[in-house]
Amino acid sequence: MSGDDSLSSEVRSLRDRLSRLSQASLRINESLDLDSVLQLVVDSARSLTSARYAGLAVLDDAGALEHFVTAGFSPEELAGFLSLPEGPELFERMGVQARPVRVPDFFPLAESLGFSGLELPQGMGPRIALLWVPIVSGGRNIGSIYAGVKEGGGEFSMEDEETLVMFASQSALVISNSRRYRDEQRSRADLEALINTSPVGILVFDARQGVLRAVNREARRISSELRMETVSDDQLLNRLVYRRADGRAISSDEFPLAQALANGETVRAEEFVIESPNGRSVTTLVNATPILGEGGDVETVVVTVQDLTPLEEQERLRAEFVGMVSHELRTPLTTIRGSAMTLVSEGDDLDPAEVRQFHRMIAEQADHMRGLIGDLLDVTSIEAGTLSVEPLRMPVEALVDEATRRFSGGGARHAVRVELASSLPEVMADRRRIVQVLGNLLSNAARHSPETAPITVGAVRDGLHVVLSVSDMGRGVAPERLPYLFRKYYAAGGEGRAGDSDGSGSGLGLAISRGIVEAHGGRIWAESDGPGSGTKFTLTLPVAESAAAEPWPGSSSAPGDGRPMRGCLGQVLVVDDDPQALRYVRGALTRAGYTAVVTGDPDEVVGLVEQHRPVLVLLDLFLPGVDGVELMGRVLEVADVPVIFISAYGQDENLARAFEAGASDYLVKPFSPTELVARAAATLRWRATRESARTAEPYRIGALTVDFANHMVLLHGQELRLRALEYRVLFELAARAGRVVTYDRLIQRVWGEGSGSDLRPLRTVMTALRHRLGDEASNPRYIFTEPRLGYRMPEGDGAPDPVAGG
Repeated sequence: MSGDDSLSSEVRSLRDRLSRLSQASLRINESLDLDSVLQLVVDSARSLTSARYAGLAVLDDAGALEHFVTAGFSPEELAGFLSLPEGPELFERMGVQARPVRVPDFFPLAESLGFSGLELPQGMGPRIALLWVPIVSGGRNIGSIYAGVKEGGGEFSMEDEETLVMFASQSALVISNSRRYRDEQRSRADLEALINTSPVGILVFDARQGVLRAVNREARRISSELRMETVSDDQLLNRLVYRRADGRAISSDEFPLAQALANGETVRAEEFVIESPNGRSVTTLVNATPILGEGGDVETVVVTVQDLTPLEEQERLRAEFVGMVSHELRTPLTTIRGSAMTLVSEGDDLDPAEVRQFHRMIAEQADHMRGLIGDLLDVTSIEAGTLSVEPLRMPVEALVDEATRRFSGGGARHAVRVELASSLPEVMADRRRIVQVLGNLLSNAARHSPETAPITVGAVRDGLHVVLSVSDMGRGVAPERLPYLFRKYYAAGGEGRAGDSDGSGSGLGLAISRGIVEAHGGRIWAESDGPGSGTKFTLTLPVAESAAAEPWPGSSSAPGDGRPMRGCLGQVLVVDDDPQALRYVRGALTRAGYTAVVTGDPDEVVGLVEQHRPVLVLLDLFLPGVDGVELMGRVLEVADVPVIFISAYGQDENLARAFEAGASDYLVKPFSPTELVARAAATLRWRATRESARTAEPYRIGALTVDFANHMVLLHGQELRLRALEYRVLFELAARAGRVVTYDRLIQRVWGEGSGSDLRPLRTVMTALRHRLGDEASNPRYIFTEPRLGYRMPEGDGAPDPVAGG
């Protein structure tokens, strides 16, 4: 070949390489979705180098592995490759190389780095040519591209290396842009979620054009109270009438919004009644804040509008309540004072029977006042989240028997029928408090029923709870009044029944009952078909732990002594900077049989985990000087231990951030000891179930593989990154392939006991899971919906049953 021909061949080869490189660069720029970009990068790297395998490792800001994406591996090869015990350290050693690495055989390179005797998965060959190139952005290594086993055999060439180096340079920019886009989208989504879930109406106006640019959900709700059918939102703003707190009407030009738009004035907490031409009105608290541009001009005005109607209604109810309580206290006080004055002034003239009668009246009215004051203190404790309950193992029969005996012994004339299912398990209950609740419900039923009508007390087991009910044949409750019965200060008039249950008329009895039941981790509700049809009050109590573990319904109902075994369930590390919270949680865990190790110092946490090897960590989300999620990451580096976050902040974005980082559960303060223990037990049962599945064969159906042993999900041979809740749901369904998993069972298995029957969280997770699997609910391949029952996955190739009966 002549020199000209050789040169022409080189030029054609160079053009071909540049053309393929250009096409690959265009491909990876087609999307800003990070997952799509990473997959395109690794697919293109494999194509550009004619490699059988390719991999892409992406590091986070701290230098830890954040993403690992592959191409060309079969599911078996990928699972074997990722399960190498030396894998993470080998990748770390390779990742510190500043220059590309190109070797004809991977094994000598591994030995030179201190890794000898590596056994790669079968099928990858005894000799593996390797090309490794760093991805550098802003002078920092953000990842690496790997190409292995040249198609057709042989080694990777210098041209392959040069091509991959150029492509890595292009990829660095695209990956960085995709990361920024992802972070911006997350921040935007977090901000939008925060604004939309805000209990205050938020409106954003363009100051230059005076038009509405954005409005949140609460602002739309307020405007719907004022809206006129034929008027747009912008037109409605100009037709509203504004009145100050003193009743003086002002024009729309004097309204704070107009002042903020025109003059850039800041308006702080001004109260207005906004009236619509249709006669409707809303009392609001208005703030207006101008946002200045770079030139100092007002560009945007943010207006917040708080609807004061609920506060006014609450204040009205409070005023009525104060008057009611004053009357209730004044009546017995008047009787006591009158009796005492009679005894003082006329005692010598009264016969002994009259004296005893006055003494009895004083004692009865004093007891009545003491009961009312006790109710007030209970309500205060419930509002403050400090209601004291100490659940112990209790037989249901004993609770019902004590409540009915007290009711009948108190002079009640109603017959009480007790209908308890056989072989009821013991429940976790504070005896005094639950007897108080049952007594309230019995008194409530008696107050609103004819004396000849019986009252029925029933109890049955329902899964992990015992359901108790008190039913009467009295006046009933109108359906629209049912949701208000358990509200403080509420008393229904007319054909309804009073919201109180203690006969005092204070409207506190049912509110107290709800607070007590919820402090036990249960629920309470009322049912009625309307006036004249009677009412049924139902409450749930959690089954005692040992009874919950037995196959339902075979659990003994023999009474226990209520004394827990201490320290037999393992050590739990509790991290919280609030000393009272530490004492509260430690007490609950100790009574349940755990050993609690507590600390308020974040710097001690990792050392305590290494020293005590706890079975569970309870971690406050917000600690002084450190982020709880970051601290959890440090804990998981030294121990594979489940983490439950505890926090006073229950916003959706906090929950999502915790679960995305790998948290097992999330408890919002205040919580009851029963709920705490139940969540901890559910988390540990889930961990035990997962560990027991490590010897099970993977579940395979079509392109989907659920690898129980390695806690991994593969789709079309690529690892699928699932959030913790998504994996739990998929695990439960795949482990019971071929069978229907009911909604209630799935909620209990994934979210734990005491999680209720609300299907919305489950459906949200299922929607996200189906999206990740590419599965359509209308035409499913993997997850099938059984209407009104639950979900089912089809039997796979030797589908496992690692948790049968679990």
